[in-house]
Amino acid sequence: MLKNFHFINNKKITLIIVGVVLLVGILSFVIRGFNLDIDFTGGYELTIDLGETTSAEIASDVKALIEGDKELGKDYVSSVTYSENSVKIESKNAMTTEQQNHLLEIICKKYENASTEIQLNNISAVIGTRTLYTTLITVAIAAVAMLIYVAFRFQFASGVASVLCLLHDLFVMLVVYSLFQIPLSTSVIAAFLTILGYSINATIVVFDRIRENRRKDDQSSFADVVNTSTHETMGRSVNTTITTLLTIGAVFVACAVAVIIFPTSNLDTLRDFAGTLIVGIISGLFSSVFLSGMIWNALSGIKLGKKAK
Repeated sequence: MLKNFHFINNKKITLIIVGVVLLVGILSFVIRGFNLDIDFTGGYELTIDLGETTSAEIASDVKALIEGDKELGKDYVSSVTYSENSVKIESKNAMTTEQQNHLLEIICKKYENASTEIQLNNISAVIGTRTLYTTLITVAIAAVAMLIYVAFRFQFASGVASVLCLLHDLFVMLVVYSLFQIPLSTSVIAAFLTILGYSINATIVVFDRIRENRRKDDQSSFADVVNTSTHETMGRSVNTTITTLLTIGAVFVACAVAVIIFPTSNLDTLRDFAGTLIVGIISGLFSSVFLSGMIWNALSGIKLGKKAK
């Protein structure tokens, strides 16, 4: 379908797509914001002994019991996990003494052997905040290191192009999380860092072919060399992406089904991690095929680097 598509001459199409994503993302950030997980917001953990062996089914029933209660509802339960004879209820919002007593009342009605006491722990957001801060520093250092490496291997213009592609991929993932209000937890940060390495690898493959073709053909314009090189590496990029998506997609589907059947299985964290990777991998394919060469060509036109050797 893209056999006769010229990636440089038709750059307006790419710019329109990027522009739409940028606009939608900014609007979503402002209007919808982000659904921060308890790791970042802090919250409370209430542990109740049910007086019987618990299971995923029981934990799921407890969560449904709280969500369906008029006085409590979904605002007072983020997740419910289980351990031996007790259940742990995580909530972003603090419960008053009256609400805690009401919680015990509705649980004791369903589970006759349940304890009449609640063990309450305050979950601090400090760890999540520190992790986010460390991640931002890590991303900044990684971006600078990649800029230096790619600039040394190719030219400065290509280094800037690679960093812009990385920022594009991270932005797209954030847009998805904002639009669909997927909980933004510390596990997502690991996915972001994973995509940094995956995306730069796909981009370097394109850049390496551009350099090789530039050595062989010094008569054609740089734009034509970029277009030819992108077409030559596109098959490899697509095949690699499909192969990776088959594996990550299987993990995502398996976890998604497990969470539906067993809502308290704690596999939602792995599901979100796999989902983030899927978005990042698809975005990485787009940026490496459509954006990387186009940006390098544009920056080379304003003399940001020496002629590619």
